[in-house]
Parts: sequence; C-alpha cells; structure tokens
Amino acid sequence: MLELKERLPGRVPVAMGRARLFDHALGAYLGLALGDALGATVEFMTPREIQHHHGVHKEIIGGGWLKLKPGQVTDDTTMSLALGEALIRGHREGRPFDVGLMAEGFVSWWRSKPVDCGNTCRRGIMRYLADGSLQGPAHDGDGGNGALMRNFPVALATLGRPDMLVQASIDQAHITHHHALSDAATVAFGRMLHELLCQAEPQQALPACRGIADELVARHPQFNFVPYPGRASGYVVDTVQTVLHHFFRTPDFESAVLGAVNQGEDADTTGALAGMLAGALCGAQALPKRWLNKLDRGVRMAITDQTSALLALALAS
Repeated sequence: MLELKERLPGRVPVAMGRARLFDHALGAYLGLALGDALGATVEFMTPREIQHHHGVHKEIIGGGWLKLKPGQVTDDTTMSLALGEALIRGHREGRPFDVGLMAEGFVSWWRSKPVDCGNTCRRGIMRYLADGSLQGPAHDGDGGNGALMRNFPVALATLGRPDMLVQASIDQAHITHHHALSDAATVAFGRMLHELLCQAEPQQALPACRGIADELVARHPQFNFVPYPGRASGYVVDTVQTVLHHFFRTPDFESAVLGAVNQGEDADTTGALAGMLAGALCGAQALPKRWLNKLDRGVRMAITDQTSALLALALAS
C-alpha cells in the first residue's frame, strides 16, 4: 500500500482529498455505532425469535436484554472511544501507541460503569489492575470478538503505516484477548479499513478487501464464510463469518447492517462491524438519516471529534 501522503494528492484531487477521507472515516465510526445501537435490541435472540417479535428488525428502538434507551450504544462503541482517547493522549504526551495508556483507557472505561462488559474484557482488565501486566498468556478462552470490535481507532490512527497497524492492533488486543484467531481477524479488518479509506474511489477497494478476506481464510480455514454457516455468536470466527458474508453479499450500508443484526446472537457486535466496513465504503453522508437522528447525541459528538483527532494524528505521522 502506498503511503497515505502519496495517495491523497495522487489518487484524490487535492482540494477534496481530506474532506472525502474525513467523510468516509466518519462513516465508518458512525456506522459502527449505528450497527451497535440497532443490534443491541436483538442481542442473544435467534433469527426466529427476531422474526416473531419484529418481522425484520430495522429501526433503532432500544430495549433488548440491556433495556437501552433508543440510540444508546454498548461496549462495542464505548470501548472504541476509550481506545481512541488513549491513542490521542499518547500522541499528545509523546508516547505514541503506548500500550500502558491503552490499558489505562480500558480501566477508566470499566470504572465508568458501562452498560455491558464482556467476561474476557473484564478478566483482562482485572489482571492488569492486579499485576500491571499488559497481556496474559495465550488462552483458548480468549477467542471472542472483543478485541476486534474496538480496533477501529487503531486502524484510523495508522493509515498509511501497515506495520504499525499490525503491532498496535495486536498490542491493544492482548490486553484482554490473547488468541491467534482474534489477532488474525483484528489485523485483517484493519487492513480492509485501510483499503477502503485510502482509495480515491472506495468501491475500487472491494476486490482488495475480498483478497484480504480470502487470505485470512487461507491462513485460518476456520474463517471460511462461503457457504455461510449461519452462526453469529461472540466467538470471533462466527462474528467474522457473519460480517464478511453480509458485507460482501450486499455492501450497501443498510442492507449489510440489517443482514448482520437479523442473524441475532451477538447482534450488537456483528452489526457494529458490518456498519464499520459498509460505512467506510459509503461515507457519513450516505448513512440512513433516520438512524443518525436516533443515535445518542453525545456519542455522535464524541465520534465526530475523535475521528478528526485520529485522522490528524495519522496525517501528521
């Protein structure tokens, strides 16, 4: 991949390069939050239960097992924001991509009493508080999707720096999730985001994204998503299969997100990740207005501010 500073003037007209990049980066981050807010209503339900209660679940109405307000988000979004703040702080303090700051960011997030915290994330945060270690030993129980769901800020902050993407993604992942499949998925989705955000025409990035997905499957056949197995649990393999199936089958934003969340199970995370990829493809201007109008205003503002700051960090590197 070309360096970002080479791509912007070379692949996008200079006068609109940064504006387009900001729109698509913001689309990815807001898309993550929209998928999270939509999917939380039907988290842990089966497709049949969703159909019985909602027909096709397609509106942000809150509720669900967490009894959320309409537009409220879960740990998918709030952990991402916590990680993003740690990256911005590290840049400000001359400690770029400092893993200790990432861990402290997760501690501050946990102490804020979020509406939800996955067991593996909680265990990793408690280990860090107990002994200061920034990763535990590799563990079969760490194969959930918690590291993957929150990695967007790393992908944005490392645009044009693929080596740093890999290192920072794995560093933040291992604070809570030390598992080869989690690592592979987190890095692969980051690489896809780089393609979607660095191409002058994001639609041109789809073949490269499919190539990254196929490479992931070749290295780890567990991720094979053709034919789609139909599972959407919090296991990182099931999550990745669900997201890639719906994103590549219908990269239209609303269709991709609706397809993912209506599979139920870990619907907030599959919805968030489908929204992230599809939002990077379409940009913020193309996101459904009725969903954006429902999204918590504070979350929208925090995402907008953080997108700007992380993008400035990437462009300054």
